Amino acid sequence: MSLQSLLGVVRHFATPRMDPALAVAVGLVLVISLANLHSAAQGNVGMVQAQGARLLLGVAAMWVISRIPPVQLRVWTPWFFLAGLFLLALVPAFGTGRSGRHWLNLGVVYVQPAEFLKLAVPMALAAFLHDRSLPPRWYELLVCAALIGAPTGLILLQPDLGTALLVASSGAFVVFLAGIQWWRMLAIGGLVLSVAPLGWLFLREYQRDRLRTFLDPEADPLGAGWNIIQSKIAVGSGGLWGKGWGQGTQSRLEFLPEHTTDFILAVFAEEFGLVGVLLLLALFLFIIGRCLWIAAGARDTYSRLVAGAIALSLSVYVVVNGGMVSGLLPVVGVPMPLLSYGGTSAVTLLAGIGLVMSVHAHRKLMR
Repeated sequence: MSLQSLLGVVRHFATPRMDPALAVAVGLVLVISLANLHSAAQGNVGMVQAQGARLLLGVAAMWVISRIPPVQLRVWTPWFFLAGLFLLALVPAFGTGRSGRHWLNLGVVYVQPAEFLKLAVPMALAAFLHDRSLPPRWYELLVCAALIGAPTGLILLQPDLGTALLVASSGAFVVFLAGIQWWRMLAIGGLVLSVAPLGWLFLREYQRDRLRTFLDPEADPLGAGWNIIQSKIAVGSGGLWGKGWGQGTQSRLEFLPEHTTDFILAVFAEEFGLVGVLLLLALFLFIIGRCLWIAAGARDTYSRLVAGAIALSLSVYVVVNGGMVSGLLPVVGVPMPLLSYGGTSAVTLLAGIGLVMSVHAHRKLMR
């Protein structure tokens, strides 16, 4: 390699690519996440260190992807999507989990392949629609349905209804942003609603119990209704200002289940109150709004669709987990993004934010 080429490589990696405003907002959420996990885990330093290492890996992925042009990412998208499907296909045979097969044991770490599809599915749909005339017609919509349906079906076999719905919604956002006509959207929506009652026949009994509990949590307060009742107690006991960091009682006295994962927002609400929750939601709102602003300024179809879908998907994760914790939505096992304990979800989400940063950093090259 010549000296000039070497200097070009160094200059490329030395040039800032990460969007400063977005990076600062994400960094604040990560700091809050580790502090809240320290309290929820009752000072378990090992758990905090493990999550910190995963978040660092996610930040590294965000930084690397932010430096890769969207054109190159689009070329790699089919391989990423196929790799995700391959890993999903391994889960029924080799997966592990407490209430199904969700995880693959790679020896060093456990990974949840379904989380990768939250990013791979919108990327695949955006790549497919990139060179096609928009809005999509029935042929394009059928191909999009197949790209969404294949991973969604594999995830439902695990079974993991919550993640399957999130993966399907991430693909649906791409189709929505592609400008699908309202009459086509209404026709598809009517078809989905007409067959939705049949879904009850395919639900597992514990999934049916979750829906029954959502309608009447007091019917079984010591059984199926325990999680949501204790979560609502934790949220309500925080009041306006909260009890203070590390002073929550619901998690420390083991009343609140899954207090480091699905219900970690309830821990935060108890300790920091309504004011703290509103500030946290404001951070998420800024991140989502910034991603949508970047998507609006994208110079090509692939970048616009994938960046917008990532932003809208993030908003769904926040709304679903917040609604679940507060009793406004059924418990579906959806973690709060970047806040809940877990590596695959955090790394995938940070990688997605890195993709949005790549769109912003390379927008002048795409003009």
